Amino acid sequence: MCAQIREISPAKRIAEVSLHSHIKGLGLDDKGEPLRVADGIVGQIEARRSAAIVVELVKQGKFQGKGVLLVGPPGTGKTALAYAIARELGEDTPFVTIHASEVYSLEAKKTEVLMRAVRKAMGVRIRETRRVYEGAVKEIKVAYGKHPFNPYLRIPREARITLETKDDSLSLTVGEEITSQLLKLGIKRGDLIWIDAETGLVHKVGRVKGIEKAKYYDVDVWGVSEELPKGPVKKEKEITRVFTFNDLDVAVASQRISLIGFLGVELEREIDEEVRKTVNSQIKKIVDEGKGEIIPGVLFIDDAHMLDLECFAFLSKIMESEFAPIIIMATNRGITKIYGTDIESPHGIPLDILDRLLIIPVRPYTRDEIKEIVRIRSEEEEVALSSDALELLADLGVKYSLRYAIQLLRPASVVAQKKGRSEVKAEDVQEVSRQFIDTKRSVEFIKEFEEKFLK
Repeated sequence: MCAQIREISPAKRIAEVSLHSHIKGLGLDDKGEPLRVADGIVGQIEARRSAAIVVELVKQGKFQGKGVLLVGPPGTGKTALAYAIARELGEDTPFVTIHASEVYSLEAKKTEVLMRAVRKAMGVRIRETRRVYEGAVKEIKVAYGKHPFNPYLRIPREARITLETKDDSLSLTVGEEITSQLLKLGIKRGDLIWIDAETGLVHKVGRVKGIEKAKYYDVDVWGVSEELPKGPVKKEKEITRVFTFNDLDVAVASQRISLIGFLGVELEREIDEEVRKTVNSQIKKIVDEGKGEIIPGVLFIDDAHMLDLECFAFLSKIMESEFAPIIIMATNRGITKIYGTDIESPHGIPLDILDRLLIIPVRPYTRDEIKEIVRIRSEEEEVALSSDALELLADLGVKYSLRYAIQLLRPASVVAQKKGRSEVKAEDVQEVSRQFIDTKRSVEFIKEFEEKFLK
C-alpha cells in the first residue's frame, strides 16, 4: 500500500505579503477573462488580461528570455498584480519580492544579492517513496538510564511504542535518537504519527479519537481526526517535498564549512559559484530520473528604476539562463535617468532591457474600485466599517491615494475602540485623517513652515 504526504521545507513558500494576503489569483472566469471583482483582486481588467496571457506563456514553457514590466502611478496595484500572477501559477510557486535599493548591500555584492533572490524564486518539487511506520499511538513507554557523567541525572535510553490502524497494530522498540524525538514532540496516546524507517525521523500529524486511556481536550492545538487510518502500520509512503534552490545552496555550502568556521572565524558572506553548479547538477539529475520537477517562481523587483547598469546586465543574463524565475519589475517613473548615469531612458531602464520586457500599463483605480478594495482590506484586517465610514475612505482614496485610505483602517479602529464601539464610523475616520496627514498635506505643511525647516 502506498500513501502520500506533502512535506514543505521551512524556507519554501510563496512569501506571504500581508498587504496582499487576500489575493488568491487573477480572478479569471472559465474562459480566462478577468471578472470585475474576484479572488480578492479588483479592477485593472486590461492589466489582468495581459497578466493572464503571461501566465499561459509560462505554463506552456514559452517565456524564457523574457520578463514583465508593470508601469503605473503609485498605489495602482502593481505588487498585487505580480502576487496574483504567482498565485495563478500554483500553490507551491515561490514568490520573492525585493526593493531595488536592497541590492546595494554592504555585506555582499549587488550580483550576489540578486542571485540569492533569483535562487529563492526557483523551487524544486521532489517526490520519493519511503518505508514508514504510521498509525495512532496506542501505548508508549520510555526507559531511562543514568547519565554517563552525572549519576543523579536520568536520560532516555529507549522506548516501546505501539501504533495501530483500523486494520493493523504493531509494537516497535526504538533507540535513544528516536526516543528523544518522541519526547521533544510530546508524543502521547492518541497522537497520529509516522516514523521514517530509513532515517528514523518522527513526524506528528494530529490526534485520533477513541484511543483507550488517551486524554482529550475540548480545544486541541493539533485538532482531532474522527477515524483511525486504514491499512497496515508498516507501509510505503510517497513523500513530496518542496525546496527553493537557495535552500539547497545553503545546505550544500554548510557541508563545506571548514574547521576554521567552527572556531569562530567569520565565514564568507557569499555562496561560492561551484556550490551553485553542484546544486544545479543535482537538480538536473533528480529531474532526469523523474523524481522531481522544477517550479519556476516569481521574482518581483519594485522600483526597478533604482537598479544600475550592472544589475540590468546581470538580470539580462539570468533571463537567458537555464534556471530562471519569472522576473517582474515595477516602476512609477516616466522618462528619467538610468541610475548612476546621465543617460535618460523610459522608466529609467536601458533600452536593450526594455526590448526583453512585456510592458503592462497599470492605470489608476476608479472610486468604485477603491471603495471595493477598502472593503476587502477591512474584512481581511477584521475592521468593521459603517457604510458612511466606507464612503469617506473611498473619497480619501480618490483625493489622496488608495494606500493612504487603507493605512487609516487600523488607526480608525483604535479610535472607535477607545469610544467603546466595535464599528468604525465616519467621525473616527475624520479624526485619524486629521492626525495622520497624507503626502500632499505634508508638502503643504513644509511650505507653511519652510523657513523653520533645516536646509
